[in-house]
Amino acid sequence: MPDSMSEQLQQDMQCEGLLECFHGLKQLDKECFRALVAADEPMTVDEIADAVDRERSTAYRAVQRLLQTGFIQKDQVNYDQGGYYHVYFPTDPSKLADSMQRMLNDWYAKMGQLIQEFEDKYEQAQADATPIES
Repeated sequence: MPDSMSEQLQQDMQCEGLLECFHGLKQLDKECFRALVAADEPMTVDEIADAVDRERSTAYRAVQRLLQTGFIQKDQVNYDQGGYYHVYFPTDPSKLADSMQRMLNDWYAKMGQLIQEFEDKYEQAQADATPIES
């Protein structure tokens, strides 16, 4: 990922790049997300691991990151004779888009505030350094 904002703006980015840009998700996280989106029904961690050709524990960590960021959701399925297991499915895209839009708006407001602080600080520094003519 590019280090500066100007580098980010110059690179070609696809919509899945938002997963990395907004939440710092890794390549495997994106692969797991794509597998869940492509699936016809919710998947277990074992099924996700098979879909991305990784160990169960590795896929589980990616699933946990996706849950934390809200990109996927989890349901519990109960066995008739007792016990349960979890299945995972992608969050509604409109909810994800709304969440990213809110995050972007918050970031934009924060950057605007920092830019104003920068301007105020360096205008004052320049004013203090300029000799006053009599």
